[in-house]
Amino acid sequence: MAELNNTFYSNWTPRVLSILRIITGFLFLWHGSQKLFAFPPDTSGMMPSPLPPIILIAGILEFFGGLLILFGLLTRPVAFLLSGLMAVAYFMGHGLLAFLPLQNGGELAVLYCFVFLFFSVAGGGEWSLDRLIWKRES
Repeated sequence: MAELNNTFYSNWTPRVLSILRIITGFLFLWHGSQKLFAFPPDTSGMMPSPLPPIILIAGILEFFGGLLILFGLLTRPVAFLLSGLMAVAYFMGHGLLAFLPLQNGGELAVLYCFVFLFFSVAGGGEWSLDRLIWKRES
């Protein structure tokens, strides 16, 4: 039975990693899309117009980085960059408001930061362009 479980997990771990990467990239790119293209529309009214340069850079990294993560292309370096972006976003936008992410609204930034840090180590999984192009094991 243990042998069966090990086979199951070893077969499915790279696939589930890919699913996590695809969903994360898809969700993340919309943050950039909202900043760059005003789509989907910002209903909170918090998005300044015109965008300050730092927000514009964040939007570019979020949109194009999210696309690269979605497709699993250059996953490790892009994820490392995005992890840093989310750390900076947390400390600049949330960390000064209160100590706990629950109190300062920074839970999503922290979660993205560590998911991207994980991808920077784990790679894109079985269903990634990285694996297809470079025939690299995930």
